[in-house]
Amino acid sequence: MSEETGRDRASVLRSKRNATRYQILVQLAERQPAVSQREVADAIGVTAQAVSDYLQGLIEEGYVRKHGRGRYEVTKEGVDWLISQTDALREYVDHVSADVIGQVDVETALATAAIEEGQAVSLSMRDGILRATPGETGAATAVAVTSAAAGRDVGVTDFEGVLDYELGTVTVVTVPRVQDGGSEAVDAGLVDAAAADADLVAAAGTEALATADAAGLDVDVRFGTALAIQEAATRGLDVLLLTVTTELSTHTDRLRDGNLHYEVVDATR
Repeated sequence: MSEETGRDRASVLRSKRNATRYQILVQLAERQPAVSQREVADAIGVTAQAVSDYLQGLIEEGYVRKHGRGRYEVTKEGVDWLISQTDALREYVDHVSADVIGQVDVETALATAAIEEGQAVSLSMRDGILRATPGETGAATAVAVTSAAAGRDVGVTDFEGVLDYELGTVTVVTVPRVQDGGSEAVDAGLVDAAAADADLVAAAGTEALATADAAGLDVDVRFGTALAIQEAATRGLDVLLLTVTTELSTHTDRLRDGNLHYEVVDATR
């Protein structure tokens, strides 16, 4: 269902007037034939005068019949309108539950072998990527909601168990601003050694990029480094971050917020 179709099906939600009319008719149907406009007003959160005005309109449209002071009846036409609006609301709620909220519970994994929709899979985290393997042999399992060939993306849901992997660590190498020496002030050999066990190299700032080049390192991340590093470490990757000193707190604050382990290394000569 398209978003526009979903909104059309819930037309009662698009108009305050229709929403109020709907609520008033429901209250009348529950309370008829003796109806207190004040009680209806209190129940739906509007004034008694507003209820009176809406009632007059509902009577004119044939949805309500008045039998005397304080005595009202919802007509067949009024009941039919209520049913149509209730059906629309039900369809909209089903759409939200299945197509909107349901999507939140679907993760994407990389299939390690061919997987069929509805098949049980085991989940693992490797190289920072969630992977799905046919069968329920792992500590964390799920059910595939799509089919996929080996190496393709597959949707999984109905998670059970705990994904068994360790968070990554971040080694932060600070680089002074260019006016304080920049990359020329950094020990390239020390930086190269720090990169030996890193799964990912990130550079925040032009001085940091020049430092990586001087150390012969290929940079994986140059932009949006704070978020990227947090995500990588959360997925189990060990990261080397080269950052200009003025950007240091931006990165360490985010790492602390994510309860991720990091160490800061001063590589200045």
